[in-house]
Amino acid sequence: MFELKTTFPENFLWGGAAAANQLEGASNVGGKGLSLADVYIFDENTPKKNWSDQWHLMTHKQIEEAQDPASEKYYPKRHGVDFYHHYKEDIALLAEMGFKAFRMSIAWTRIFPNGDELIPNEEGLAFYDRVFDELNKYGIEPIVTLSHYEMPLHLTTKYGGWVNRKVIDFFVRYATTVAERYKRKVKYWMTFNEINCVVHHQYVSLGVIEENHPNIEQAMFQGAHHQFVASALATKACKESNPQAMVGCMVSYQLLVPYSCDPDDVQATVDKQRTSLFFTDVQARGYYPAYTARMFAEKNIVLKTEPEDEQIMKDYPVDYVSFSYYMSGAVSAHPEKIEGAEGNLLTGGVKNPYLPSSDWGWQIDPKGLRTAINQLYDLYQKPVLVAENGLGALDVLQEGDVIEDDYRIDYLKEHIKQIKEAIADGVDVMGYTSWGCIDMVSAGTNQMSKRYGYIYVDQDDMGRGTKRRIKKKSFYWYKNVIATNGEQLD
Repeated sequence: MFELKTTFPENFLWGGAAAANQLEGASNVGGKGLSLADVYIFDENTPKKNWSDQWHLMTHKQIEEAQDPASEKYYPKRHGVDFYHHYKEDIALLAEMGFKAFRMSIAWTRIFPNGDELIPNEEGLAFYDRVFDELNKYGIEPIVTLSHYEMPLHLTTKYGGWVNRKVIDFFVRYATTVAERYKRKVKYWMTFNEINCVVHHQYVSLGVIEENHPNIEQAMFQGAHHQFVASALATKACKESNPQAMVGCMVSYQLLVPYSCDPDDVQATVDKQRTSLFFTDVQARGYYPAYTARMFAEKNIVLKTEPEDEQIMKDYPVDYVSFSYYMSGAVSAHPEKIEGAEGNLLTGGVKNPYLPSSDWGWQIDPKGLRTAINQLYDLYQKPVLVAENGLGALDVLQEGDVIEDDYRIDYLKEHIKQIKEAIADGVDVMGYTSWGCIDMVSAGTNQMSKRYGYIYVDQDDMGRGTKRRIKKKSFYWYKNVIATNGEQLD
């Protein structure tokens, strides 16, 4: 009746994760349209502290300039690291490492360039056929995210993004198209990447331009509601195409702890943690949590809904819960009195004096991953997937194509150990796909020099370089230690 699990499951999904907008490039190839991500610039003269600003905000003027063919600014995500033309080489490297899974996304704009077309773009569909076939050749299971920070730009400029209910229909048409096309090639799906990040960056998550909305929180939660309905309908589409398919939600999850035992700090932590759990509550349970009424009343938010919305969400909850985990955070009711935490993930957090930090100020807390996994499983009793985790660092390419990234090995090793502990705790953990397995353009800062991968790509922040793929020390560590189902993990 009670069996202690001390090893990783035999079918554990070991692998890595990436996003189309950061990886593929080839933004003007194969009929692809412009996405939200394609209008982010990188200027090497911009102060480091401002690199992530545009990820949170975007103006009409900036978008218009980005669509001007005469613009001489550098748009990193239009170039990525050219996975579009290197996918065979890159997948072969993943296979050499022993990957069992590759979490990737489909670029919505390769399938429906503007988002509102009636007929999909065959060239885009054919590209992903080739990618899935290549993965299948090596026995690598694709885990596919439908929307990963790159909805069609046209849906923002013409319709106003996810605040407009019409976008539900456009998304469902896209989801139904790819679910039916790839029903024999893809078993695992996710609907929206880090859906809770609508709270932090409305443009990238919702296609909402803030200057259009005097009450940005109203727009934020209205857009989120439309995504909840769309997620349920996409789940329905995937299940109808392949009854064996598993569809998950995905959140950015930071374990939050009170800075002190002051009751005000404890309550502030509960309140802030709900900014993540609210989104998993709706998608995993199929209904809005009890605290929604008070939360909306205090924010003066009134959702516009349709009578069928409640039943749709109830009928099609997700099958599993996936999340990204990079750091934990301390919360104080009086953050102005305490040293703040750096990093672009924790808004308003305070520094935990017990934890070290990465080059970008993200506090490193492996044991927090075990706690986070347990929390999510205790709440929903659904399988859990660690969909993102990793260390962004300034890797140095040494003579002889050597990259000594022991710091990354140490980071990953300690976090994987805590996943094993969570499995011993009784959690059904499906897999672990570390972030940025191939170096690519950073989501938040648009840099190339913020690297996560086992595979180095010879390219700098402005896209200069040979794009050669070079194996880091962590590549060989993964191949020899982790690919053995973690049996060699000390």
